[in-house]
Amino acid sequence: MALVNQVQKRVVMSIQDIIKFQILTHCYLNRITVSNSDIECLTLLSLIEPIELTHFCYDASEEHNIFKSSQTVRNSINKCEKHNLIIKDSNNKKLILINPDMKIQTKGDILLDYKFLGK
Repeated sequence: MALVNQVQKRVVMSIQDIIKFQILTHCYLNRITVSNSDIECLTLLSLIEPIELTHFCYDASEEHNIFKSSQTVRNSINKCEKHNLIIKDSNNKKLILINPDMKIQTKGDILLDYKFLGK
């Protein structure tokens, strides 16, 4: 019978941190390179989705200071859309949201239970 070294960690996080952790884990497992600002942008979008693209670009740049300009936010959104992290609403192309296939949990109490095995 093979034995493995098992590590268990238990941490209480804020809702923003647990959303960010889910996004980081998804990007890491799928080999998607994103910047810290991209992660902050995706976390913000997760909390307020769906939202109209222009309003989100303003919020991310002016209200939350994630990027310096709305155009930089738009560039990040386009990059994330190419990696299927963000989708545009099929009925209204101006609405953006986190891709539901990522299964990012944002509501209520969240318990993440990942099991990874390294060989």
